[in-house]
Amino acid sequence: MNPLSESTYLILLALYHEPLHGYGIIKSIEEVSNGSFIIAPGTLYGVLNNLQKQRLIETVKQEEDSRKKKTYAITEKGKEILHLEFNRFQKMITFTEKIMEERI
Repeated sequence: MNPLSESTYLILLALYHEPLHGYGIIKSIEEVSNGSFIIAPGTLYGVLNNLQKQRLIETVKQEEDSRKKKTYAITEKGKEILHLEFNRFQKMITFTEKIMEERI
């Protein structure tokens, strides 16, 4: 598995507990990061398309209004990939702390 991009990781994370539509994903990431991470709609929908192709997320609802708003949910495969990436991040932090402490 290739490492996930920051945007991909955050989008999967936003969907971890509940299905959300695009705007909900953007707001969830913005809120949990206290505004540190803001994903633009163009980036979001490109990543969502890729995640669907990889079967890491799925559309669970599509409203029939003029914009056809879709609601997305993370799949079990998506959760598995997210956990693997989280573990990779934890290892990187451990290695970093170890090296930095040795040099001080």
